[in-house]
Amino acid sequence: QVQLVESGGGLVQAGDSLRLSCAASGFTLKWFAMGWFRQAPGKEREFVAAISRGGDRTDYANFVKGRFTISGDDAKNTVYLQMNSLNLEDTAVYFCARTDAQFGATRPDEYDYWGQGTQVTVSS
Repeated sequence: QVQLVESGGGLVQAGDSLRLSCAASGFTLKWFAMGWFRQAPGKEREFVAAISRGGDRTDYANFVKGRFTISGDDAKNTVYLQMNSLNLEDTAVYFCARTDAQFGATRPDEYDYWGQGTQVTVSS
């Protein structure tokens, strides 16, 4: 069955970097668009980044442009989120998800499979 498992979260200081991984199983990654979302306590889940089917296009929320990079490794069936220049507002649980849309999906209800999430905490 389809499974998504995130890893790589942790406690870092402001200005540090982290790379999140999302290991996919039960399907071939290159045939699906993928996204990263995050949810902070008391807030709604929000779009962070997406990569198209085939990996040739990417999209980012304005608040991470220039700091975060989404990428995929078809050989490892894994999607990554490289996060640089982290700030306190980036503290959240980060989720990866799969969508049947080819590209451009930014709403959580456009994604059909989700991982369990990985906690990212940024301290001052």
